[in-house]
Amino acid sequence: MSSLYQNSATSTNAALDPDLRLALLNEWLASTGLVDVATGRPASVDASFRRYFRYDVVPAMQDKLGATLVAMDAPPERENVPAFIHVQGLLFEAGVTVPAIAARNVEQGFLLLGDLGATTYLARLSSDNAAFMYSDAVDALLKFQMASQPGVLPEFDRAFVLRELNIFPEWYLNRHLGVTLDDKQQAQLDKVFEAITANVLAQQQVFMHRDFHSRNLMFLDQGNPGVLDFQDAVYGPVTYDLASLLRDAYIQWDEEIVLDWVVRYWQSAKGAGLPVNPDIDAFYRDFEFMALQRHLKILGIFCRLNYRDSKAHYMGDLPTVLDYVRKTANRYTELKPLLRLLDALDNKAPQVGYTF
Repeated sequence: MSSLYQNSATSTNAALDPDLRLALLNEWLASTGLVDVATGRPASVDASFRRYFRYDVVPAMQDKLGATLVAMDAPPERENVPAFIHVQGLLFEAGVTVPAIAARNVEQGFLLLGDLGATTYLARLSSDNAAFMYSDAVDALLKFQMASQPGVLPEFDRAFVLRELNIFPEWYLNRHLGVTLDDKQQAQLDKVFEAITANVLAQQQVFMHRDFHSRNLMFLDQGNPGVLDFQDAVYGPVTYDLASLLRDAYIQWDEEIVLDWVVRYWQSAKGAGLPVNPDIDAFYRDFEFMALQRHLKILGIFCRLNYRDSKAHYMGDLPTVLDYVRKTANRYTELKPLLRLLDALDNKAPQVGYTF
């Protein structure tokens, strides 16, 4: 291994400097003999601290590895490369299409991965092909869920659920809207959070991708879809990934169509022996509460990406997510205080307490 990798001071500095990390990445890639380092170019934009670069494979290895590979730069201080490798193995064993790992340098946070192309589900989806594409995605999801077993992935427990929910008041209400809730409002929001949490924790548990949506699914000629961004997988509620897929923050479908897709998943899951609620109305309620938990988290995350990480383009998706939140909150009595709070905050008067 190069002296660059043995020098802890260099390692620490590189973790803070993207150019230094890229130099380290290219030196390591050159040592593998698998790619032409001079061909490196950005491969995708990520909401995390990870970066991806596409490289041409050296001619002698193209028959085995394909024309290109993608290198992942995941600073170990910020990203969990061992978790990525672990979940990649689980998905692969379940029969889901994921990038193969051609080479690895876990200590430095570098992986060289199979290239699943540049066409996301989001780029390809239309009203003409959505039913077929989502059917493929559901099939992949079912494979992953059917491989589930406890004790293999971290648990999506009460603390996890509430930690995600609290991103909403911290970053959407406080930072984005400039609003501090008064005691009554906070109590009402806490009560809504408790209703969501109780539903989520009562659901049966399976392997859970956590970001199973149109920007992390790749459209392929064979083996659709290719699945990315799976390193944060946990053991959690059976409806979570379905909610991520069908109540997608980046593309919205008519509710009647979504209901039909949910029913189709439910029928397939029951037939496969997965632990879904045996009553479709109760299952759809579970799906909606789970989607709401995720959407509240997303409102906070998109604002955090904007204000903390200078990634402003996610703010354009806030209206879609807010629309989901409002519609769901309006359908259930125990969630309506959330809708009243959002209605009050529409007045856009910062630093003022509002009453329900």
